[in-house]
Amino acid sequence: MPKIVCLSDTHNCNEQIAVPDGDILIHAGDATIRGTQFEVEEFLQWFSSLPHKYKIFVAGNHDWLYETNNRFARLLTAKFNIKYLQDSFVEIENTKIYGSPWQPRFYDWAFNLRRGEEIAEKWKMIPADTDILVTHGPPHEILDLTPNGDSAGCEELRKAIERIRPKAHIFGHIHSGYGTSEKFNVKFINASICDESYSPTNSPIVFDI
Repeated sequence: MPKIVCLSDTHNCNEQIAVPDGDILIHAGDATIRGTQFEVEEFLQWFSSLPHKYKIFVAGNHDWLYETNNRFARLLTAKFNIKYLQDSFVEIENTKIYGSPWQPRFYDWAFNLRRGEEIAEKWKMIPADTDILVTHGPPHEILDLTPNGDSAGCEELRKAIERIRPKAHIFGHIHSGYGTSEKFNVKFINASICDESYSPTNSPIVFDI
């Protein structure tokens, strides 16, 4: 069974993070602060240098290049032998991994959609046989509490997960939600590395399928 290493919200702290060994390395977005080409290239160089056989990236709301110049960003990512997922999937060692960068509107950042029907259309695209789901944002009331105690996760995403029941759901976005949980036979992982002060205080999370 593949060993999966999970990261999210590294925000340019690349070299400060001790990444454990594993087979599949998954980053759930917010690799950068402003999503400039320079920041993205710095991240991709670091990410590609890690020894894991397979590397998967899903953009986050800070990773602007993937929204403003998507074709270029995809080509750049592929150049570094990293699989970028945007409403798409990859199958690795009989494990189907689906990724999507969207989240409910969050200020004026990238990959924002309105709660309700608009964002639900994206979650309808998730295949029913998905083993691992990777999104930037969390589902509603699962590892999604802000420092103010508000649940920032997506209600429609939670409905989709309850319907599909993947083996695992990996995300970040809400730094204060870091950790793991299990509900309806799904392993949930908020892999945010940075805390609220954008310091890389959390460790990558490792699990087996």
